[in-house]
Amino acid sequence: MPDVVCERLMSLGQAEGTVAVVGSMNADYTITTRRLPEPGETVKGGALRILPGGKGANQAAAAARLGANVCMYGAVGDDANAEFLLSKLDDAGVDTSEILHTEGASGTTVITVDADGENTIVYSPGSNGKVSAGYVQSHRDGLTEASVLGLCLESPMTTVIAAAEAAHADGVAVLLNESPFTPELPHELVEATDILLVNEHEAAQLLELDPPEGGDWGELDWSDVVERFADYGFDQAIVTLGAGGSIVIDDGRWHRVSAAKVDAVDTTGCGDSFMGTVLAGLAAGYTLLQSAQIASYVAAFAATKLGAQSSFGSAHEVAEYFAPPF
Repeated sequence: MPDVVCERLMSLGQAEGTVAVVGSMNADYTITTRRLPEPGETVKGGALRILPGGKGANQAAAAARLGANVCMYGAVGDDANAEFLLSKLDDAGVDTSEILHTEGASGTTVITVDADGENTIVYSPGSNGKVSAGYVQSHRDGLTEASVLGLCLESPMTTVIAAAEAAHADGVAVLLNESPFTPELPHELVEATDILLVNEHEAAQLLELDPPEGGDWGELDWSDVVERFADYGFDQAIVTLGAGGSIVIDDGRWHRVSAAKVDAVDTTGCGDSFMGTVLAGLAAGYTLLQSAQIASYVAAFAATKLGAQSSFGSAHEVAEYFAPPF
């Protein structure tokens, strides 16, 4: 890790800016197996593990573990998973005081992870589906006091739009992770979003891009991609490329950020740790490019452990992992 990136990583805990996240909280039912099953096939797996997850909670936890001041907005049910999810966010340092408690089940996912760290995920919204636009409006003051707002699409679309519009109207930077992927984003959401974060496959679907020959997404005509994003309504975006790093688009220009190299164990929470780090970086006053450079190392560290939140490291742990040997 370059010294300047390490210095920025270690400074995140001293930032005066704050992060708000409106999103999902899920109990992740995770099984590891040698390979992912084909449709209709049964494969033998290891022991079942119940881990804290949900894209919103993951992103909030990742930012908080790095030292950012983070408040989570969303809902849990009245089942045993509710206290489990809240306790894990509390342990990460996330402010959970504004989270809604509803009747019924909390959100859940069923995750299968193979020997190469790849995964499949099935999502059941549960209480996440009960987070309304009215809930957002009742918490408008808290949202508009933040430096940056993180959103994903595991909450109802009307809720996401309400949160984005409230924050954007008061000058809060809005970072949208378009996951789970939606083929066409509502105009109101695009207008209220400052920065879009997608992976390469989501970007290709959104912008109707042809996959690159040979599978090397870094070889795309990124100047053309920049123009397509601008035509869609986004002047700032990050496209993550997995082991290929990421592309940062800002003010008509694009920059390649290399991926940190690790032996991956489980990639389940890597995208969320990347998003959480970018939120923390922006709240600390760093540029989008600088924030993505930090996120490259934080996300790679997350790939070395099993699970989502359980794989996230503190700034010190990440810096120590990538410190050069003596």
